[in-house]
Amino acid sequence: MTARLDKWLWAVRLFPTRAQAVAAIQAGAVEVNERPAKPAREVHPGEIVTVRQGLIRRTLRVVAAPRSRVGAKLVPDYCTDLTPPEEFAKAREQRLQHVLARAQGSGRPTKRERREIDRVFG
Repeated sequence: MTARLDKWLWAVRLFPTRAQAVAAIQAGAVEVNERPAKPAREVHPGEIVTVRQGLIRRTLRVVAAPRSRVGAKLVPDYCTDLTPPEEFAKAREQRLQHVLARAQGSGRPTKRERREIDRVFG
């Protein structure tokens, strides 16, 4: 069974709307088998889909095409996540840098900022 690329990305919950999936595809953030793709391209089982979401480069293998959007627990039935753990580490690192980044001369951390720092470092 096949499906349009934009619909498949939306159905397996990589994007909250099909419009966002189309925008990402047109921006060049989505590749199928290491080649740029168009939103109407059909995806087939066994193909590798690569999606850039912020700093993370997600790599997925198409297993099947759902008829419509599926619940989060059913996503593994339709795609296999091949994303290396280093990609997720990049996102964690960026979040950590965001919490710790302070403008020079902005004074002491607020109570909220201290709690965030404590949450990160335990």
